[in-house]
Amino acid sequence: MQQLGDARVGKLARNMASFGRALRRAGVRTDSARIALAAEAAMLVGVENRFDFAAAMESVMVSREQDRMVFRELFDAWFRDPELAKKILQQMLPSAEGKAEPVKRRPRVREALAAPRAKVMPAKNEREVEFDTTMTASDRQRMQHADFNALGAAEYQLVERLARDIALPVPKLPARRLRVAAGAGTHSRMHWPGVLHQAARTGGELIRLPRLERSKQPLPLLILVDVSGSMERYARLLLAFLHAATRRAGQRDVFAFGTHLTDLTPAFRIADTDAMLEAASAAIDDFAGGTRLGGSLTQLRRRHARRLVGRRTLVLVISDGLDTGEPAELEQELLWLKRHSRKLLWLNPLMRYEGYAPLARGAALLHRHADAMLAVHNLSALEELAASLATLMRAGR
Repeated sequence: MQQLGDARVGKLARNMASFGRALRRAGVRTDSARIALAAEAAMLVGVENRFDFAAAMESVMVSREQDRMVFRELFDAWFRDPELAKKILQQMLPSAEGKAEPVKRRPRVREALAAPRAKVMPAKNEREVEFDTTMTASDRQRMQHADFNALGAAEYQLVERLARDIALPVPKLPARRLRVAAGAGTHSRMHWPGVLHQAARTGGELIRLPRLERSKQPLPLLILVDVSGSMERYARLLLAFLHAATRRAGQRDVFAFGTHLTDLTPAFRIADTDAMLEAASAAIDDFAGGTRLGGSLTQLRRRHARRLVGRRTLVLVISDGLDTGEPAELEQELLWLKRHSRKLLWLNPLMRYEGYAPLARGAALLHRHADAMLAVHNLSALEELAASLATLMRAGR
């Protein structure tokens, strides 16, 4: 069990270091330099006032808005009376006695507070045999239906890896170019130059009659990913999923939008998904901020209108629809986007709620102009996405 914070018994420095390690387990980006700064801040403001002490540590240990609530919950559980904190931790462990309900906390905080499991070392005389016991059947089933927003740090990394293995075949349509058909299809036609060529080889005998058919090519893709604060837990995972699932697509243009538009197409050309995520993180400077979809679509129309290819482009808008911009601007830009695309699909993680209705202004406009609204809140929904795309494309012919 970790030593919990209590300045009255002279363990403050050690507990601050342990608290920093707990923050890392919870997914907060902190290091030894930030922990040292937190110690200096504590010496400057003192520990007499709990709120001043917490604010000083938060100012130097937290650099992302989405980590602030995690820091505050973990701070309240860590720097309190040790005996009371131990009782709270015991309620979270399987061996706890009594019927007390565990305190409701964020999954990242619960995972950071949980006691670390001891590593079991194999005996020297025993032969080491490796088994693939990463997940049991029940664990895999739970991961399939677990909401991305309710995962702990370790579970989130695991689900992100599993999402990369989900296939998303982009719908294909007949192209203008012709190719030699493998058989006599319904829409094929006679390839007369090929017929004459084959007849010249066989002395004028027509043994084989080549035919032509239109080749098929995947639809151009335009992906718009919301990276605002409410989409923070979904954006990274969905970017990893789309990078791996659309790898064999033809033209693929990807943009992130928050307060403005960011072109992620160069990052998506990187073959390695982890390297792509690193490049995308460096390119996005409005991550976990607000959402202005209308203004971002205005930038798309003015600077990147040529990315939409002849009303053949399949547009995927990944957002919760909580837009803070002007509704008139959003509606005007959605009408333009709809006129210049083949299908406009809205992928909404809020469909995880039963009975969800798009009542917000931005959500209502998206729902009105989109051809369909699909769920993307767990692995099961991502697996159903490919089948839904194929059905929608057949219905639109």
